[in-house]
Amino acid sequence: MILKGQNFRILFLNDAGNLQCIGMSTNCSVTLNGNTENSEHKDIVGNFALPDIASKSWQVQVESLDVTDTAAMLTAIKSGKKFRLQWDKTSTVENQRPTDAAYAYNGEAFLTDATFQFDNRTNSTKSLQFSGSGPLSQGLYTEDFDAINPAGFTKGQFVRLFLGNDNTAAPVKVLASALTCSLHISVTLEDSTTKDTVGDFVVQEPTAISYDISTSAMMENDETITSQVQGQTVADLETIYNSSQPVKFKIANTSGNNNRTAGATIVSGSVVITSLELQGPNRQTCQYNATLQGYGPYLVGA
Repeated sequence: MILKGQNFRILFLNDAGNLQCIGMSTNCSVTLNGNTENSEHKDIVGNFALPDIASKSWQVQVESLDVTDTAAMLTAIKSGKKFRLQWDKTSTVENQRPTDAAYAYNGEAFLTDATFQFDNRTNSTKSLQFSGSGPLSQGLYTEDFDAINPAGFTKGQFVRLFLGNDNTAAPVKVLASALTCSLHISVTLEDSTTKDTVGDFVVQEPTAISYDISTSAMMENDETITSQVQGQTVADLETIYNSSQPVKFKIANTSGNNNRTAGATIVSGSVVITSLELQGPNRQTCQYNATLQGYGPYLVGA
């Protein structure tokens, strides 16, 4: 029987100590790397290379339509949490229960790269990349398992970026006429392997966290704004860019007229605008793209 992708899944150890699938996933991959050293010397006859495995590392990548755990993922990155991951063949009607296949392995990893995409009139997505720290073990980490119910889709127009005018006042103005919003977090790891480390697998520790926000919006539109909630326009972003100063931001759930009323905050902090591109293609709508770099720590749910 041929293994189908829906039956090969990434699981993690949840707070209850049970294995649980990353819900609503659409793709996953596991990469095992062997880092080699040149082992040729003058006693070797011939011209062929003789690579010698000096160290080993591994990565796991998962894409999913469930963004309801965005705050939990951001908290895990900020705290330097290690995840216990498992890849395995899965079964049952939900394709969630691990089966302890011969190729099933588990190990500890840091969440080192995460992108959360909230675009207009589309289902929001997340892309997670984990980098292994330490060895892999074959088989099930535990037989205890929790099935999960799909969390449901989050439409991108209901998650929006708010910006302040400086780095003191709370961000109350939503980005007007926005089309896209992407939050990206990256963690730098440093090899902490020493002569005391047993085996070939690299042990790593996080040393730096950076994040950025990418967004696009219409430069002008004719919609009547009935919510009476102020919005940041392209002119406002040009002013912020010219100031070269950080401003407060938040990404929050929204509702109400024109989806401008802020609800629960997902993440907040300060950013500087590092790129602002105004586009005017012939016979098309004028738009702008902005990139904002995180300035200092982010706050989850604040």
